[in-house]
Amino acid sequence: MTLDLRIFTEPQQGATYDDLLAVARAAEDLGFGGFFRSDHYLHMGGDGGPGPTDAWTTLAGLARDTSTIRLGTLVTSATFRLPGPLAVQVAGVDQMSGGRVELGLGAGWFEAEHTAYGIPFPPLGERFDRLEEQLAVITGLWATEPGATFSHDGPHYPVSNSPALAKPTQTGGVPIIIGGGGARRTPALAIRYAAEFNAPFTSPSEAGLLFERVRDAARDADRDPSSLTYSAAQVVCLGKDDATLRRRADAIGRDVDELRENGLTGSPDEVVDRLGTFAEAGAERVYLQVLDLSDLDHLADIADGVLRQLA
Repeated sequence: MTLDLRIFTEPQQGATYDDLLAVARAAEDLGFGGFFRSDHYLHMGGDGGPGPTDAWTTLAGLARDTSTIRLGTLVTSATFRLPGPLAVQVAGVDQMSGGRVELGLGAGWFEAEHTAYGIPFPPLGERFDRLEEQLAVITGLWATEPGATFSHDGPHYPVSNSPALAKPTQTGGVPIIIGGGGARRTPALAIRYAAEFNAPFTSPSEAGLLFERVRDAARDADRDPSSLTYSAAQVVCLGKDDATLRRRADAIGRDVDELRENGLTGSPDEVVDRLGTFAEAGAERVYLQVLDLSDLDHLADIADGVLRQLA
């Protein structure tokens, strides 16, 4: 079984830049394929202290404070930023990292964070319209040849004679990740714009159905289905013994039995077996959602017990 394992964090629950840097450096040193973070401005339980950190500000710092690990968002909300400035911002972070950045982009869903920070939150259909137009603008800006200009005639984000700078370091632009369970628009957007499709927090069988839906859409659009990477995201809670497992579940406010049902939980062998069911469903990459950012030993145990077996 070959799987690319990446660490995925939720800093809106309360984490400083130094907290995130410690996890990112540990993930890099231990051999994980990437360090990713959510892009949220409001906590989802607890008091959220010391507060959220901005995703792309954080990633800019990590671009300079790490050296080899892939970095990105899972996922940035299209409601948060205008596509032109976002394209400039992500390109700049890609330059700062030497070409290690990936952009997960979605329509946005958490209304409370929008009202808490004064961000407009249009209805779902409009959010998807804006997401689609953002993808067109961002990829169009990156794909414009040096010396040429880019224009886009759209209802939400018209662009006129942009110099289309700055450019990412990576040839072809920063890889884009699109995910979710949408039956029609999500697969279509993934086929048109994405390098990767992500099935977040679903069972292996449900992930397999989502992957097949995207493959069908690719074939219908004359795109090679194998040209996309298929990934899953799952909470991870590993313990080499029952006491450690219970302690780590308690630290994130979760029940061990519930985590076994809805995540990657248990001994290293149990986690490897569960990962195998995702690989059988078609996953090539799995984002391990680590919720206790203070427990760096957890990362070491995952690396020792899971990465080593997969290697």
